Amino acid sequence: MAEIVDEASDDIVIRVRDLVNAFGRQVIHDGVDLDVRRGEVIGIVGGSGTGKSVMLRTVVGLNRPVSGSIEVLGRDVLHMDDEARHELETHWGVLFQDGALFSSLTVAQNIEVPLKEDLRLPSRLMAEIAATKISMVGLPAEAADKFPAQLSGGMRKRAGFARALVMEPDVVIFDEPDSGLDPVRTALLCELIQEMHQIYKGTYIVVTHDIASARRIGEYIALLWRGRIVEAGDAERMFSSENPFVRQFLAGAAEGPLTMD
Repeated sequence: MAEIVDEASDDIVIRVRDLVNAFGRQVIHDGVDLDVRRGEVIGIVGGSGTGKSVMLRTVVGLNRPVSGSIEVLGRDVLHMDDEARHELETHWGVLFQDGALFSSLTVAQNIEVPLKEDLRLPSRLMAEIAATKISMVGLPAEAADKFPAQLSGGMRKRAGFARALVMEPDVVIFDEPDSGLDPVRTALLCELIQEMHQIYKGTYIVVTHDIASARRIGEYIALLWRGRIVEAGDAERMFSSENPFVRQFLAGAAEGPLTMD
């Protein structure tokens, strides 16, 4: 189970301590603590402006924090050389909001990018692997030869998911996977994430503003509020929590989009 702090467990895949992020005078995170255990699916939720995506980008090394520590699979993310970072990156996959596909490459070529960067495989084998992942995420076979601009938003997310899975990583991080999708496609994507987790048994972290999606996808939820993780635990229990921050967030979520700047 995800927890705010658990120093004793050896089964923690991601450990964040006292994380501080700021842009100029605007403090985004003010002492974030979070543990994510191996094999779990956790939804990190919070309103617009709470810095959910900033935290994701900091964990994967795309943003340098002001202070704090981050360990992923036992490695210190903030103090490693380029070679060690590259090796660590082969153990995680990231699905960004719109798939983050290379516009000049076909879907199949996008999926093959990590294989070309990290493995020496024959072209035919890479094509077969890409085709398998395309099928697994529910895209038609003909999508392999299409360019991102020829796909719908939902299809781009599925293609990005296929690329995130191609190395069969230990950790997969989803940045607002339901963003821009209607309720039907959101439900289908949530089901797909669950299905892939059952197959690969990895650790899945879903960053979203939609607590309903987080509840649908994962067993655990962590609430990011005013710069800190204020509650983390069982998804079902979260909805009956007496924590005033949780109650306020749930009340706002029920009424519509909630901004907490």
